Amino acid sequence: MTALPAPRGDRVVELSRDGLHARLSEALSLYVRAMGYPPATVEQRAPMWLAHMLREDWRCVAALGEDDTLLGVCYGYRGGAGQWWHEQVRRGLTSVASPELVDEWMRDYFELTELHVRPDAQGRGIGETLLRRLLDGVDADRVLLSTPEGPSKAWRLYRRVGFVDVLRHYQFTGDPRPFAVLGRILPVS
Repeated sequence: MTALPAPRGDRVVELSRDGLHARLSEALSLYVRAMGYPPATVEQRAPMWLAHMLREDWRCVAALGEDDTLLGVCYGYRGGAGQWWHEQVRRGLTSVASPELVDEWMRDYFELTELHVRPDAQGRGIGETLLRRLLDGVDADRVLLSTPEGPSKAWRLYRRVGFVDVLRHYQFTGDPRPFAVLGRILPVS
């Protein structure tokens, strides 16, 4: 782990695959709390997070409190054909956009897969710090992410950092909630 400066006395560190694996239970518990999911979601998501760690250009940053507890976690990787999320988004975009626009967004992108801050640590700039640190130096033309529709702290963060609508009110297979796919050109300044 490489320590990086963080807001208000917290530390932001880069986590290797082994580093996140060692903290996976804590990270998934944070994820469940931040998203308001049932605790059993941890068991369902663990294999997915482990599989994501093997993807091309995977990287992860985390915010740690003074007592070394996990306050936030953010990871992503290079998106591409054959990945579940890529295929879902391509299908959704194809139904509403020109082939040129679909190819423009889906050609060379980094997928911001997860960004979560513990509810009691939100509002301190941790989410934005994690997002900017994760994307710093990413070698891709764009970054894409999906987030549930509706007003939230996450939406305000993404808009503040310059993300625009790519696809709205999309329903991913297996989730009844509507999602938005947001994107922006890299680098983030």
